[in-house]
This record gives sequence, structure tokens and C-alpha cells, in this order.
Amino acid sequence: MTSNALIRHLSGYSDLGNAETTLLAAACKNVREFPAGHHLIREGDDPDPVFVILDGWACGYKILPDGGRQIISFLLPGDFCDIHIAILQAIDHSIMTLTKASVASLPRAEMEVLIQAMPNLTQAFWWSQLVDQSILRSWIASMGRRKSVERVAHLMCELYIRMRNIGLASDDECKMPLTQLVLADALGLTPVHVNRVLRELKRAEVMELSQGSLKIINSSKLAEIAGFDGNYLHERIRPYG
Repeated sequence: MTSNALIRHLSGYSDLGNAETTLLAAACKNVREFPAGHHLIREGDDPDPVFVILDGWACGYKILPDGGRQIISFLLPGDFCDIHIAILQAIDHSIMTLTKASVASLPRAEMEVLIQAMPNLTQAFWWSQLVDQSILRSWIASMGRRKSVERVAHLMCELYIRMRNIGLASDDECKMPLTQLVLADALGLTPVHVNRVLRELKRAEVMELSQGSLKIINSSKLAEIAGFDGNYLHERIRPYG
């Protein structure tokens, strides 16, 4: 399996050959290491360059007038910080690392060339964006209609499958470096409520979140609690080897 997270991610959406993977590897030449809590983008910034998470976790968020934070996305290895945001004059949200992260920066012009370079790459980029939109719709449904235990369980299912799809989960376990405060800001709950739900799911022997790791004990029961249907994540066409 390739060590390049961008190639692993996009290979799930199109049959990429040597020419495409060589282009993608070359595009990731400008890489920097950032600590947790570093802002890659702040709301109002110029949308150039495009950032790609190669290792670590980040999140997109909005700050409300009362100072509250709403997390609107989690960015995992291989994810773009908004491919098409460059057509706007200013970024409409902020993106911050949640862990130590390796991040590649691609100038807007280079990004446009990549997207248009080859049909398989174009398909992979568009498919990736459509999955991002599917995830956003699912989050909206959670915030509007799912009960708190369903919200937590659904997010855990989603993040586990996303990690599995890029080869970063095994034996029903994966890294999950999310504090209860971060989960609360993503789920529209309080940290106390998140703690209560996590303890409830642990007592039910379906999952355990501790020390930066998610362990799924009973996947079918967790999915049943969440009402989870992973079709919106459009699982990998094939494993990348």
C-alpha cells in the first residue's frame, strides 16, 4: 500500500494508473508539519493554496456570534480542505489541525491543472467532492432529527468506515483523537452529555472510546443504535495495493 494518503484516498474513487499516481505524488512536494491547534485557514482568508492532509486530523468550523463553535467537518489523511473553494474571493469557514499533522499545499493553478489532467483523476476529484457533500447531508440529518445517542453512534460508525477506507483501521479499531469537547462541538451537544452517551454505549458493550482510540465491540448493534446506512460514504471501488 502506498504511503501517500492522497493517492490512497482518490484510488477509492477511480482506477488510477502509474501516470496519475505520479502526478499526485509530485503535487504533494510542498509539505509542512504543523502542531495541533494550528490554523491552516481562517474565515475571510484568500482561498489559495489548497491544503491536503497527508497525516493527522483537522476540522472545519464556524464561530457563532455568541462565541460558540460548530464543527462542520472532520478532515482525515487524504482529504482536501475544499478543492473548489478557490473560485471564491474569501474562505467562509476556518480549518484547524486537531493533532500534529503533515499538510501539503497546492497552488490554485496547479490544482486546476491536476483536476483537468486525466479523465480518471477528474472522476476521482469529483467523486471525492460528492462524498463530502453526502457526509454534510448526513450531518444535517443528525443535527435535525437524530437523538443524542444516535448522533454519537452514527458519527463513530462514519469515522470508522472513513478510516477503514484509507487503510487506517483494523480489527474493529482505529485512532480517534477527538476530545469530548470536540465531539460536543461537532454534534451540537454539551461535553457532559457526550460523556454520558459514551458511557452508555460502553455499558451496552457496543463501542469504547478511550486514549485516542475507538474500539467497536459489536458493530451490528452499534449500527442499529445509530440507524446507520453507510451507502452515503460510497465505499472503495477496490483496495489500493
